[in-house]
Amino acid sequence: MTNGKVLAGPRFVLGRADAGYPVALRDVPRPPEVIYGVGNPGALTAGLAVVGARKATPYGRGCARRFAGRAAEAGVTIVSGGARGCDSEAHRAALAAGTPTVAVLGGGVDRLYPAENRELFQQIVDSGGAVISEHEWGFAPLRATFRERNRIIAGLGLACLIVEAGLPSGTFSTADEALAAGREVWAVPGAITSFSSRGANRLVYQGAVPIVDDDAFDDSLLSLFGCLKQEVARGESAAASVAATPEERARESLALALAAECCSTEQLVGLVGQWLPGVAPLPWLMTEIAALQRRGIVCQYPDGRFGPRIPDR
Repeated sequence: MTNGKVLAGPRFVLGRADAGYPVALRDVPRPPEVIYGVGNPGALTAGLAVVGARKATPYGRGCARRFAGRAAEAGVTIVSGGARGCDSEAHRAALAAGTPTVAVLGGGVDRLYPAENRELFQQIVDSGGAVISEHEWGFAPLRATFRERNRIIAGLGLACLIVEAGLPSGTFSTADEALAAGREVWAVPGAITSFSSRGANRLVYQGAVPIVDDDAFDDSLLSLFGCLKQEVARGESAAASVAATPEERARESLALALAAECCSTEQLVGLVGQWLPGVAPLPWLMTEIAALQRRGIVCQYPDGRFGPRIPDR
């Protein structure tokens, strides 16, 4: 039985052996055995992880909103932890842009935390995104589980943007998880006198990509999600893209999945089956892959898998 505190929407459970299990999580350290979620499992494509301080300063909130919004307007899924502060701003920016966003919780999806963000979580579900956890529905969130969920946030992003982080902090640990998963780490520097920016500044010192302005962010976004940004630049807004047909959304999800890593035909057929129930997945998939190959975005590797085309040097 549900109540006013439980999210309304379709529920799903994905095990590691299931075709719909997120491709981006299959190669991360300690991938979750099971994912419990409410919303659209098709939203679990590789996107941009955006995390920051819970006790965020106006600067941190503004940067989270600014850069998550720019990525979402380019059609990139935003992944965060649903926490107060920077995480909430990142999710809201994605919602405002009309692009799916994914919230990864530290407890079960029926034990929403923070409870004050229930309306935000419901908006995420209603807008084509998903709220997920590796824990069963009623699992109570614990301090240790929040740090553990950071590896899932990092794994679902092709890059992890650290907006504001102290030392030590859970936000800083997400950068560690991103590096362990082989993801890029981007960081927004702050004043050297700001305790809230000590972690982000340290990451820049250690080699993270410094996001010093809009141009730096756009350059990084183009480098990692180039084809998506170019498609939006032709004049089609992200909001229109998300509001378009399921087939168009599936086409975008396919491009994101193949940008994350190489995938076998079997894996991709399973994903298409999740995105487009009732459509013969293999013919649709082969047609779309051929189109991506013609555009120079995707290539077929010697082992038969498909993945991002490696630019000629």
